Amino acid sequence: MRLLSVVLSGGSGTRLWPASRQTFPKPFMKIGDSTLLQQAIERGQACGSGDLMVVTNKDHMFLTRDVLEQMSDAPTATFLLEPKGRNTAPAIALAALECAGRFGEDTVMLVLPADQLIPDVESFVASASEAFRLAEKGSLVLFGISPTGPETGFGYVEVDQVSRESHPVKRFVEKPDLRTAQSFLATGRYYWNSGMFAFTAKAILAALERFAPDVLKAARHAMDSAKTQGENIHFDAHSFGLQPDISIDYAVLERADNVLVVPAKFGWSDVGSWPAVADAQVADSSGNTFDRDVIAVNTTGTHVQVESHGPKTVATVGVRDLVIVDTPDALLVCSKEASQDIKRVVSALKSRHAEVTELPATVHRPWGTYASLKEEDGYKVKRITVKPGQSLSLQYHHQRAEHWVVVQGKALVQIGEQEHETLPGQYRYIPLKEKHRLTNIGDETLVLIEVQCGEYLGEDDIVRLADTYGRA
Repeated sequence: MRLLSVVLSGGSGTRLWPASRQTFPKPFMKIGDSTLLQQAIERGQACGSGDLMVVTNKDHMFLTRDVLEQMSDAPTATFLLEPKGRNTAPAIALAALECAGRFGEDTVMLVLPADQLIPDVESFVASASEAFRLAEKGSLVLFGISPTGPETGFGYVEVDQVSRESHPVKRFVEKPDLRTAQSFLATGRYYWNSGMFAFTAKAILAALERFAPDVLKAARHAMDSAKTQGENIHFDAHSFGLQPDISIDYAVLERADNVLVVPAKFGWSDVGSWPAVADAQVADSSGNTFDRDVIAVNTTGTHVQVESHGPKTVATVGVRDLVIVDTPDALLVCSKEASQDIKRVVSALKSRHAEVTELPATVHRPWGTYASLKEEDGYKVKRITVKPGQSLSLQYHHQRAEHWVVVQGKALVQIGEQEHETLPGQYRYIPLKEKHRLTNIGDETLVLIEVQCGEYLGEDDIVRLADTYGRA
């Protein structure tokens, strides 16, 4: 049996704001020592998959590559780069077409969302082995989670009776209200739909052809117009946008008669809220989850997460059951029971066109990162890092001049037609409207402090003349 891990890495993670942002969504958050995306990839590897396919937004490709580069034993990866989000049915259809052409239609596809937490990998492998056995026989298999409470945020699947054996699915039910969810638990006939699947490329393509031919036709059209560069498959925005925005559940699984549920024999969380993040960590004797640097006095059941550009002391006094998330550009304080309402905060911020919903405090780019340290009228201070061998675009600005000081590494600074090797402690001045470029020519990460001066300091005041990453 050939096994391919298909990791679906998308979403905006609005319920985990301000740590999760549109350009830095939940899969790239660290839970424990690694990101959720890395954990999903490692689950596939533990099942014996040496091949990996990641379906993700084109703007997240370099973040995904960063995750793979940090792994000691990263699998060979193919990237399906979406120009926009299009739901799970198109994503799986595209992956199945590529899988069939590249590895063969009998390849078993293990479809894994990139934003779930499964601490017990050994138990996951045991359940997955059963799923692969059924998938090889032509079944469409989903992993069912035994409900631990009347959760209204998950979809449900009904079977004859919950047990430790696999079951045919009787029906799918979308997210119910509380009373309905309570009645589901009382019957003992329902699982949560985990969004994890196993099937051969042949089986899912046949099901798409039968039950969602419009999805499959549009996916084929998108593949035909796609461009392949190495292991990256880039889709034409117009052709990709013609695909229906529909889930694989609606498109296929609710209609097919060969869908089986494999009961999960492992702990599972979709890490869809801050209380879920807290539950994934080891609490102290008072039920608190936070770094040891937090000073807690008469505090119980509280989660504190601090992301800062420098040392910061955080103290809590006389509070209980709170979520406190402090980032350099945003502070969230909410009760755990109201954590689902964080989406309303994000909606309000989006209506104001606030960048704080899109860009994280440290913004990741293909070449490295930048973080705004200070901004007032007329000036902004940034910390910029550049990976070895990488460079920013050749560019100029209409409304600001820049001052650069290297603090670590070795830079090559182009100003106009001149190039200057610049070492730690050395300074370069970039006049208004002068073309310039920054390149890391050393073996370590380049760190630079930039001071911008001008009447307008927005990120859109960039005119790119040439760019390694195709953004000019």
